Amino acid sequence: MTARFARFCASRALRRFVRGTSPRYVCPEAVTSADNKRGGATGKENTSMTRLLALILAPALAVAGLAAPALAQNGPLRIEITEGVIEPLPFAVPDFVAESGDAGQYAQQISRVIAEDLTGTGLFREIPRDAHISRVSNFSSPIQFSDWKAINAQALITGAVSSDGGGRLTAKFRVWDVFAGTELGQGMQFSATADGWRRLAHKVADQVYSRITGESGYFDSRVVFVSETGPKDERAKRLAVMDYDGANVQFLTSSNSIVIAPRFSPNGDRVLYTSYETGEPRIHVLDVGSVQSRILPTSDGVMSFAPRFSPDGSQLLYSMTRGSNTDIYAMDINSGQTRQLTTAPSIETGASFSPDGSKIVFESDRSGTQQLYVMSVGGGEPTRISFGQGRYGTPVWSPRGDLIAFTKQNAGRFHIGVMRTDGSEERLLTASFLDEGPTWAPNGRVLMFARETQGATGASSLYTVDVSGRNLKRVRTPDGASDPSWGPLQ
Repeated sequence: MTARFARFCASRALRRFVRGTSPRYVCPEAVTSADNKRGGATGKENTSMTRLLALILAPALAVAGLAAPALAQNGPLRIEITEGVIEPLPFAVPDFVAESGDAGQYAQQISRVIAEDLTGTGLFREIPRDAHISRVSNFSSPIQFSDWKAINAQALITGAVSSDGGGRLTAKFRVWDVFAGTELGQGMQFSATADGWRRLAHKVADQVYSRITGESGYFDSRVVFVSETGPKDERAKRLAVMDYDGANVQFLTSSNSIVIAPRFSPNGDRVLYTSYETGEPRIHVLDVGSVQSRILPTSDGVMSFAPRFSPDGSQLLYSMTRGSNTDIYAMDINSGQTRQLTTAPSIETGASFSPDGSKIVFESDRSGTQQLYVMSVGGGEPTRISFGQGRYGTPVWSPRGDLIAFTKQNAGRFHIGVMRTDGSEERLLTASFLDEGPTWAPNGRVLMFARETQGATGASSLYTVDVSGRNLKRVRTPDGASDPSWGPLQ
């Protein structure tokens, strides 16, 4: 590795909301769904949904310095914004009803995970169960809306869980607008093996989130990352995958060789990563189901690294170093055919596709400092988009296509930030001794990144932050963690 390359490496938008449509979801493997039709929104429901959507618009408006949308004075839902902080929506989720004797523990656990998912967004506030006046003991019983109004619950989630006795669970639920006295959509149910009860909870939470906000959820998703153990100067690293909230960690590789920069495929079935197993950095592709990997056919005797899938999963972008020069290449995964995208006498790396696959964003020191550039995937002259003070790296395009997230180093501090795809409206969301490597949630609302603490005993952990800069949270993992890559909804 050249000295210049070593130095190089060391170093908002209003949302589009669609109402009256069913969220798209996929239930692979053990999870299936039934009764998945949603009814058309009534006039009363649309009015309520409009008020609810204002809750989601508020952070973007506040950050942009705009006034929040006026709400109908007779509307039950109101938003208080103080210096860009919104008042979360109060909701209640009583323990789901156990409709069979062996479903009791799962009913309670599922309702708790749903509450944690929603509360964790920072957009919702759960009303404690000991404050509930009504008790839901039958899924089909009428809702006593006055009891829930009395404790100011504006949304209510009710549900039930049953077991077929053969190790398979079914969870059904309803979502209610308490003050309007109406159901949001229609009842729905999911099924899974008992081992998949957390997925059931996440899928319910995704549907609740979607019905209330109008945008897709992100709870039933996984993250691949580098798990780290041992002292800072002898850290063992291996690939691992987990639920978005840190649960169900599974290891994909051993710690026999250094692994870095894992990247999920668009459908979550494969992972690209760089490994030093052969003594030099080479790109591997791993099948998540079989946990088998193979080395991709890049040139021998040179360093290849920083891979990332195209939106359709058929190609990958990667960087390859020859001498003191590093360029970006594209490879057809099936045929192994490659083509060179950049040719400047500088270091180009960290490339990421736009969601439509027509452009890439990458980092380069061609201007003398580490900056961000956008170019057509077919080649041509790149356009520089970063012009603030400091150095920019690790760019990644939002799945919505409107923003690019990045790592910024300036004045001895590291930041996770976002900007428009033309470089305008740059905003820094975090600041610390070392924040790096952002990755987007499937719905483009949340970013996950790695944060390392200072000193000889410093460790790396994963954090999430809302795209507005609110709701910074640590993701609990058994060991140290870095290099996250957020996969799609399962």
